[in-house]
Amino acid sequence: MPQVHVPTTPAQRFFSWFFGLWGWKAILEPPTGKKYVLVGYPHTSNWDFFPALAWIWSTGVRGSWVGKAELFQGIMKPIMTALGGIPVDRDKSRNFVQKVADIFEAREELFLIIAAEGTRSKTEYWKTGFYYIALEAKVPLALAYMDWKRKEIGIGAYFMPTGDLEADWQEIKGFFTGKTGRDPSKQSPIRLKSELEAENPSASSISSS
Repeated sequence: MPQVHVPTTPAQRFFSWFFGLWGWKAILEPPTGKKYVLVGYPHTSNWDFFPALAWIWSTGVRGSWVGKAELFQGIMKPIMTALGGIPVDRDKSRNFVQKVADIFEAREELFLIIAAEGTRSKTEYWKTGFYYIALEAKVPLALAYMDWKRKEIGIGAYFMPTGDLEADWQEIKGFFTGKTGRDPSKQSPIRLKSELEAENPSASSISSS
């Protein structure tokens, strides 16, 4: 059974009560440390924003995200930073995964949100950037979900990548299987690009074009 978050402050208790009026449960397994990469699924609707915001208010968890440095220029810098943004310079000297791993190394605490699908539209496979960032940074993945059928949202488990993507994927896939988005027709299949190509060899040329 997923662990329902127990609010610890008056504000959390209020928002948890308000969240409960909608029939939702805020799930939060106790963190295993102060650094982790959150990967969430499924994301199928703009309406996902409201349960997500209520979960943040109910639990007090504050996440960060990374964006290209150009977004943090001028007056936008304090705004983006206040929203949890972390700028990343997209120069070609070092790859993106290593740059984000360096951010983890430089901070004592970081809860980084990475989108597995990258969009609320249906995709044919998951991107694996979140996996390799966690692997390089040597931090666990926080497996988060939003299940509109059960009206549950939150972090249900933590998983430390081993470097064996195919074996680890079975654990990750097993966790997310059965979670239902608000619009199931837009829900992406839980599979890797290699699985798609194995099922349909012609997908290899399509995805690389």
